[in-house]
Amino acid sequence: MNKKIIWVVDDDVIYQTIINKLIKKSGVFSAHSSFMNGKEALNTLKSTIGEIDLLPDIILLDINMPVMDGWEFMEEIKMIKSKISKKIIIYIVSSSIAIEDKNKSKTFADIIGYIPKPISVDDLLSIVANE
Repeated sequence: MNKKIIWVVDDDVIYQTIINKLIKKSGVFSAHSSFMNGKEALNTLKSTIGEIDLLPDIILLDINMPVMDGWEFMEEIKMIKSKISKKIIIYIVSSSIAIEDKNKSKTFADIIGYIPKPISVDDLLSIVANE
């Protein structure tokens, strides 16, 4: 199995620390990057569009963040999607239990699933297994 590149877009520093440990523990990712908001991730995505080896296979995206939230990030992705030469799987990972958020996530073709926090190693393994 080819190891995957995973990006975590979330403004919660404690969650970032935990998820980074889980990513390492899972052993199925060749690289991971963390971003504190959608704008940081989007800027990095735009600057690596032509470099398929640097693009993520999977993005774990929080909804509620400062600067650019998860929904704004998804709207921006639509604009540049045609320039991205790699299929990127996106999961919403949120502490929000609002049914509106779950329903809204289904309106984006690129969002594969909605995972409630806290995420586990098993969640990570099943994400990779489902790809």
